[in-house]
Amino acid sequence: MGALDAVAGRVTGGATVAFRPSGSSMVPLIRSRQEVVVTPVDPTQLEVGDIVLARVAGTVYLHLVSAVDPTKNRVQISNNRGRINGWTSHDRVFGICLSVDGITRPRAAAKKLGESAQQQDV
Repeated sequence: MGALDAVAGRVTGGATVAFRPSGSSMVPLIRSRQEVVVTPVDPTQLEVGDIVLARVAGTVYLHLVSAVDPTKNRVQISNNRGRINGWTSHDRVFGICLSVDGITRPRAAAKKLGESAQQQDV
């Protein structure tokens, strides 16, 4: 189980979690080790361009929503370099990125699922 699996577990439990992911697949939106805050999401509210924590084909990613298919209750997940990870169902979308290094993501707060528990740092 990887670090993002642990974060996904906390978010699934209702927590808002701050953590510092590593990697370069989301540059320049998220640079390696920048602090991100993720909270549970209402997946029916997702739009192209949202950054979500989701499981695709067995792997948890913090990546972009690149397409939405409301008739099948699913979203397509991609990195910020043009690689498509694949389609995933709404029940495998755990959370939405609220902020990156303290800068709020547009329209993300309106997509939170209910009232999340207090923020936890990982």
